Amino acid sequence: MQFLNRLGLSLLWPAALLAAFAAANKNDPYLLVLRGAGNIALVVASILIVVVLLRRGRWCSIAGKLLVMLWCLPPLLMAVAHLSFVLRKHDVLSADVTEARRLGPHFMVGYSSFPEVARLAEQGLIGGVYVTRHNIRGRTIEALRAEIAALQDKRRAAGLPPLVVAADQEGGIVGHLAPPLTKVPALATLAGLAPDEQQAKAEEFGRIHGRELAGLGVNLNLAPVLDLKPPVRRNRLDFHTLIGQRAIAADPAVVSTIASAYVRGLEESGVGATLKHFPGIGRVRDDTHHFSASLDTPVKELEATDWLPFREVMSHSRSALMVGHVTLTAVDPDRAASHSKRVVEGIIRGKWGYQGVVMTDDLVMGAIYQNDVCKAVVEAINAGVDMLLVAYDGAQFYRVFSCALDASRRGRLDAAMLRASAARLEQRLPAAEAGAATLDGSTLGIVMPAAPRAMARGS
Repeated sequence: MQFLNRLGLSLLWPAALLAAFAAANKNDPYLLVLRGAGNIALVVASILIVVVLLRRGRWCSIAGKLLVMLWCLPPLLMAVAHLSFVLRKHDVLSADVTEARRLGPHFMVGYSSFPEVARLAEQGLIGGVYVTRHNIRGRTIEALRAEIAALQDKRRAAGLPPLVVAADQEGGIVGHLAPPLTKVPALATLAGLAPDEQQAKAEEFGRIHGRELAGLGVNLNLAPVLDLKPPVRRNRLDFHTLIGQRAIAADPAVVSTIASAYVRGLEESGVGATLKHFPGIGRVRDDTHHFSASLDTPVKELEATDWLPFREVMSHSRSALMVGHVTLTAVDPDRAASHSKRVVEGIIRGKWGYQGVVMTDDLVMGAIYQNDVCKAVVEAINAGVDMLLVAYDGAQFYRVFSCALDASRRGRLDAAMLRASAARLEQRLPAAEAGAATLDGSTLGIVMPAAPRAMARGS
């Protein structure tokens, strides 16, 4: 018994350090599971341990005093972290109308709390919302449809353009609203069919996704994946990208054929497509959900392979383009493509002439968030990115938006880039008015600016 008491007491030391670390970082995305009840439990446990230690006379020794003080830290550190979050949130919510409406259209946010996201929507602090599995868990499809419609009603009442409402329905292992929406096979399952069958089935998949998403009030699908299927197994630490299962094929022509047909089906239903993840992550071994990653392939080789599907589908669709968080070392070795002006302005806008909507992958992913996220936000806007996505942990919106707000107040945002981006968004948004969900599920979806058919030659 004495041995067990000593063991328990010795374990309280590392446990106190771990609890203090968790408390100080309570707002970190990796600790999302501790939010709410988990935070309360941590504080209550810390207080109870302090009480027990004091009742057992541990305050009498120097080591005991130190242990008691260590267990006093978690509640204090959590209070400081919470206060920091509240102050940042207050600063964002108190932004004046001009600031909000200048920056807000460039942000898309995932959410858990309807009242909170409704306030962001009404104040013009966001231009879009992202709905996923937790928005439908334990609820009916009608409830989510009514919620989306209510958000659009609030936008109209505030005299603001309708929200872009996005979902991630690729098919296969990524179908965050299926069920209750139809679970469609991955587009990769079509790669072995004859070309005519590939197109017919892919278009059918697109129509199924488009019809159901449009009926829900979703007007932008974050699909299809245009990355080429990797020839070998990726890093064993790749738990989330899983591009080998999500990519359509290794042959660019097959990817172009299937993706083009899928996009046609989506657009026929009034839902916009999003081509991802430029500049391509099929060759990348690291998972950008957690780690920085580099794409070291020469541009000439990428132009002849990985980039062919992007250029092909963009040339005859109204798709948006999602830029991933991999570093294209041959073009800009110092930053990820998602906030690289050399990539976005130099290649996508300048070299290819694409004037559609460019958006980032989720800024909460480790490749960005665990580095200098503020720098990434400012550089993305100044590079000509139109929409910044904060999907996995919507609470990080306040941190991300405050970065843009602070840069704007300091005159560090490129006014010309913001104006050009606003113009691209405005070209799309009037048509999105028809995409606002109604309670009967009717919708026409959004229209993206068409990419030019004549594109500059590759290097």
